[in-house]
Amino acid sequence: MHLPRPRSLAAQLFAMQVVLVAAVVAGCALFAYVTGRAHTDETARKQVLATAHALADSPSVRDAIRTPDPSAALQPYAERVRLDTGIDFITIMNPQGIRWTHPDPTQIGMRFLGRTEPALKGRTFTETYTGTLGPSVRAVTPVKDGDRITGLVSVGITVDRISSEVTQQVKVLALAAGAALVLGGLGTYVINARLRRHTHGMNSAELSRMHDYHQAALHAVREGLLMLDGERRIALMNDGGRELLGLDESAVGRPVSELGLPAPLTGALLSSEPRVDEVHMTDDRIVVVNTRPVVGGEQRGTVITLRDHTELQALSGELDSERGFTQALRSQAHEAANRLHTVVSLIELGRVEQAVEFATAELELAQALTDRVVGAVGEPVLAALLLGKAAQANERGVELVLAEDSRIDDGLLPATLPARDLVTILGNLIDNAVDAAQGGEGARVTVTALAQDGELLLGVRDTGAGVDPGDRDEVFRRGWSTRGPGRGLGLALVRQAVHRAHGTVELTQTQEPPDGAEFVVRLPLGTRLAGAGTSAADGSPSNASPSGTPSAEVSS
Repeated sequence: MHLPRPRSLAAQLFAMQVVLVAAVVAGCALFAYVTGRAHTDETARKQVLATAHALADSPSVRDAIRTPDPSAALQPYAERVRLDTGIDFITIMNPQGIRWTHPDPTQIGMRFLGRTEPALKGRTFTETYTGTLGPSVRAVTPVKDGDRITGLVSVGITVDRISSEVTQQVKVLALAAGAALVLGGLGTYVINARLRRHTHGMNSAELSRMHDYHQAALHAVREGLLMLDGERRIALMNDGGRELLGLDESAVGRPVSELGLPAPLTGALLSSEPRVDEVHMTDDRIVVVNTRPVVGGEQRGTVITLRDHTELQALSGELDSERGFTQALRSQAHEAANRLHTVVSLIELGRVEQAVEFATAELELAQALTDRVVGAVGEPVLAALLLGKAAQANERGVELVLAEDSRIDDGLLPATLPARDLVTILGNLIDNAVDAAQGGEGARVTVTALAQDGELLLGVRDTGAGVDPGDRDEVFRRGWSTRGPGRGLGLALVRQAVHRAHGTVELTQTQEPPDGAEFVVRLPLGTRLAGAGTSAADGSPSNASPSGTPSAEVSS
């Protein structure tokens, strides 16, 4: 069985508005009828009172009453006044109520139908009474000759006549009400036709479901979604957008320029041109931005989608590190093969003692390197990173050394400081330092890794050309590099990782020759290391800074 589809929201509103307009018009018509009827009654009473007073005060009436036959003079006079004023009847009578005048001459000499007692006491009054002409609104007033009441005057308008006047008014009112209803209906139809187009003919239940689906879909999407209005204010933002931009609910309704986002990202969000897969950085994340303006005859706003590439970029960094380790191992394997051939050749030449001496020296050098790093840095991830970077630096002609006071025992680093972030921070700083020092005389990179006073201190110093003082504020900006285009992401990632760990990173110029740059990172370790800090196996406190400490060689 096919059930009829519920009326659309526009149709429901149209029906409701038509009923409302009809009710309002009917109410206004009823009010106008009641007030019009009351006004007509009041007007009639005023008219009969004025006419009755005028006749009672007329000298002609008093003079005619004194004559032996008052009707002869009063009847034509009363009829003339009645016709001139539009009154239905004028009755002049003696104090006993015997009529001297009447619109129907046959009623002259008959008794007046109605009350006369108040008038006989000198008072004028009005009443609605049914007489010979039917129900009428009448006024009765005395005719005085000095202090004596010599007659009574009754002036009236029939109720039928009043009703006739009200009926005419009602007809006009009904016509106006009908016109108002038609105009209201047409206006309602036009408005609802527009509403029907905007709601696509859906009813209220369908719109409610669509809103629920819209909200569920909006908050279920992991990607960030922002909608800006024509004044570049945030009109809508889902949970993903708030998380990626580090904003809260209060950001909705505020201009994008007031959110404190990085300038390049703010420029991309405010752009009137579409942006496709642009990579931007916030304090904590790397986001890919796509924007598309919403146009329809005028600039209506912008739809913005955000994708999180922080983890992807971190994984890319780890992949680069693994690739570096692989290259280092390949290089070491190549070097080991060369040394092995040398030892074999020396044995073949009968120089056994020299072969043993050469092999033993190489073994001692490799073991000393491993012992130094493992003894100073108990954290396995950092130890492996330093060994791999030392091999890479050696391949590029750069000596990588570890400061003498470096010491990080295993298990000191809290779980809130991910190993991935440590690799990102120290790996990028070492790579940049090696790049800066490579090719110079006595190229060296000094690394300090020290846990003291409740914080982890990581320092990397190179013997390169240093950083121009004018560029000190720009080095952590994405895209800044002294090595040409396509680079400049490493230090930006360092700043992000440090910010996530609630630490600090600063750049200083080395104070001792050769000139170079020194980056110092301080990461809080919580209360676990509060007051702790040892620099060597004897447990003596260490207060050394990265740039002023002696160093031990960590190279291959």
